[in-house]
Amino acid sequence: MLVYAGALIAEVVINGDASVDYYLMAAARDLLTAFPYATGAAALWIVIAYFFHQNMIDAVTGGEDVTRQQQPRLYNLLENLCISRGIPMPKLKIMDSPALNAFATGLNRRQYAVTVTTGLLKALNDQEIEAVLGHELTHIRNGDVQLMVVAVIIAGVVGFFGELFFRMFTNLSWNSSGGGSSWSSSSSSRSSSSSDGDSKGSGGAIIVVIIAIALIVLAWLLSQVVKLALSRSRELLADAGSVELTKNPDAMISALRKIENRGELPGATSAVMELCIDNPREGFADLFATHPSVDSRVKALVQFAGGHDPGPLVLPSEASEEPDDQPEQPAAKQIPPPLPKGPWSDASAPAGAPPGARQGPWGRHR
Repeated sequence: MLVYAGALIAEVVINGDASVDYYLMAAARDLLTAFPYATGAAALWIVIAYFFHQNMIDAVTGGEDVTRQQQPRLYNLLENLCISRGIPMPKLKIMDSPALNAFATGLNRRQYAVTVTTGLLKALNDQEIEAVLGHELTHIRNGDVQLMVVAVIIAGVVGFFGELFFRMFTNLSWNSSGGGSSWSSSSSSRSSSSSDGDSKGSGGAIIVVIIAIALIVLAWLLSQVVKLALSRSRELLADAGSVELTKNPDAMISALRKIENRGELPGATSAVMELCIDNPREGFADLFATHPSVDSRVKALVQFAGGHDPGPLVLPSEASEEPDDQPEQPAAKQIPPPLPKGPWSDASAPAGAPPGARQGPWGRHR
């Protein structure tokens, strides 16, 4: 679709006065000619991404490898989960960010890695961090990481060339900018052509450009649909796999509630956010959201794993940052209650005695 759409736009740029049939046939010939080159370019893209995708992600997120000595708490939690299920230990990476998020990457055992933000380590307790690690390990066990990386790579190709075509389209001088449009210039140079022929050619070019744009949009939408179908269903399965590993549905639920709307990674591309445990970037009317909502994920855990939903949580750091609009009130003076009557006391007290004072046979007492 993308190659054919590009051929249509190229034919319009080359010749702006042809008919729609001519453009369609010429683009079909161009498609047959360019198909091997386009396939080779896509294959080269996939090969580069296969070997260097982790380096690309680390360059975007700033993730760094850590050892047991650097992060003993996190390393031991991940190692215990791997040992309990016989899972090979993936690489452990830390991303310096206040956001609460984590993601897994890799296409084979040598490349598998789990990246956790520093904000997640500060906000979650050990059981909740273990649940998050179990979620990411389940992605690796189920092969979700490979699928998502490949889907992101393919969608990246579509998105890259789609954006390239749109930029070419918008940079063309369709009207009077840059000394007049290419169509008007070419048509004016052909003074021998009739006005009817010029209008038909211009109209055909406009129709073909509209067809090309529709094909580009359709290709992008199809790539997004494939990605969304993969990620939405597999996030629910990863939540269930985490509960299977940790035997603690409440930890997974509380971890999701703490991460909810706090996972935005500044500077991260949409492809990286799609790999995370939570992607707060929602599409229009939730149509292009890559993850199910936290409410639906928690509801599934409550229904099928027997967990308990505490509802949206406020982190201690957020509570301390909330401004206090109420003026400070002076502490109320504590007044001791009056002592009860007894056989050695008298209800009456001397004048000027403080509240609660009493007079007894052995003297004044307070």
